[in-house]
Amino acid sequence: MTIEILQTGPLLASCEKALAERYTVHKLHEIADKDAWLAANGARIRAHAGSGVQKPLMEKLPNLEIIASFGVGYDNIDTATAKAKNIRVTNTPDVLNDAVAEITIGLMISLARRIPQGDQFVRTGKWPGNNFGLFSELTGKTVGILGLGRIGKEIATRAQAMKMRVVYYGRHQQPSVPYIYYNNLEDMARDSDWLVIIAPGGKGTEGIVSRQVLEALGPQGMLVNVARGTLIDEPAMVELLQNGGLGGAALDVFEKEPQVPEALFGLDNVVLSPHQGSATNQTRDAMGALLVANLERHFAGEPLISAVV
Repeated sequence: MTIEILQTGPLLASCEKALAERYTVHKLHEIADKDAWLAANGARIRAHAGSGVQKPLMEKLPNLEIIASFGVGYDNIDTATAKAKNIRVTNTPDVLNDAVAEITIGLMISLARRIPQGDQFVRTGKWPGNNFGLFSELTGKTVGILGLGRIGKEIATRAQAMKMRVVYYGRHQQPSVPYIYYNNLEDMARDSDWLVIIAPGGKGTEGIVSRQVLEALGPQGMLVNVARGTLIDEPAMVELLQNGGLGGAALDVFEKEPQVPEALFGLDNVVLSPHQGSATNQTRDAMGALLVANLERHFAGEPLISAVV
């Protein structure tokens, strides 16, 4: 008998193709009366492919065995309920480390040298005839990394290649890494030229980059967020960017994305990106393949590749 799985949102084409070749896939996001469909068919569903699974949906899938999430972050999955119901949860780590680290350095260079603004300067005919100005570089600067996990380490390696000094803040010191550890985020921000945020989202880190941390980073400090928008006190960040209390920000994520604070649009000390940290063909294909591989392992009774619950 074919295993039936559920999607609640679109996935990468290569991932959807692989799922369809192996399972009977039901796409809830394409069904008009979702509640009626779940009431009639929810008991047949053994797996969910995607993300954003909360307790109300789990309650309607009484035989759900596994949630295979597409992405490294799983803060949008109710893992406590999943654990209580003995539902396995997997994610797709490691395969996106390089892509996210690359865009982080790209955002840093873009902000330091005002590359997007320079592009507009040329396109709008302001050059020749005007000087674009002088800005900064990464060489010799200190970058403080909030969250020295898999991706954080890749960012650190690339930052060192840019001749930067690396320090980090996290819940625990990591004895095996060659970077200076701070046990106080505000202190690290005060001692850093750049603050890169790459910590997990969720209740434990919500608002961790507070007004006090941003003020410690200061008028010359540069902020980069490639994690989750919820980690930053966004209104305070916008205010400080406007009044000169913060030097600049390069942002790939936002608190209520895809809504972005309109106040950011007119600021020259900001680079904005539409949450594309892992958005390369090779990385997204690898993420989809890992999602499918976790499902295959589960239904074969084998150990999961990347279990979080």
